[in-house]
Amino acid sequence: MKIPTVEDLINIYDAIIKGIDKEALNSKDRAYGGIIRAGKGSLVENIAKGMIQIAWDRLHGDQTHLSLNKKKVRIPIKVDYVKRIKNPEIKSYIQDHFGNYYYELNIDVPVYIDNELVLGVECKSYTENAMLKRILVDFTLLKTQYPTLDCVLLQLESQLNGDYSNISQSIIFGSSSTHTLLSYFDVDLYIITLLQGERKVKKPIHKKEYFKELTSESIEKAISTFQNILSKHKK
Repeated sequence: MKIPTVEDLINIYDAIIKGIDKEALNSKDRAYGGIIRAGKGSLVENIAKGMIQIAWDRLHGDQTHLSLNKKKVRIPIKVDYVKRIKNPEIKSYIQDHFGNYYYELNIDVPVYIDNELVLGVECKSYTENAMLKRILVDFTLLKTQYPTLDCVLLQLESQLNGDYSNISQSIIFGSSSTHTLLSYFDVDLYIITLLQGERKVKKPIHKKEYFKELTSESIEKAISTFQNILSKHKK
């Protein structure tokens, strides 16, 4: 796979964010909001993949050992749950078809090294705490199958309150509400924000007057985080 440069990632961001409003306005087949959401979502995933490739390359990792292809992860039904079912007919039926009971979970960007899932990245154009709860549940389910999995939330903008959007700070202290949610889950979540300034609902970045620049400094900081995570998987 071709390894992008930091400049490539900035150019991709600029092209999508500056062009998506016109594309959505001119579309006759899809709703405006749907095009905006899908475009930003795939953009963050592509930026994440690019930064991971760069991070792995800087660690002198073999790119053929790295896979970022999406695969559904099967989460099996818990035996203890089946034992607790009070209706004997339902319990017996599930026990007789036990292998069919599972939940298939998608990860925005799964990172496999030598076919082993080592890192999961959830990608958002922005995140608020109501969305964070769902992310933490998904990662909790994933960690039942991959206990040592590293977990990252990569977002363009933050709506988590606190200082998550002050990306130039060397230490991000977070917010009281986000830390409270995190305290209830056994997930050590890395939260990476790429754009400076809290998200404003009435100031969407795909509008020319509210455009936010994606800087090389921001990307480099994120790449450094991915390097630190992946370094322990470098053989």
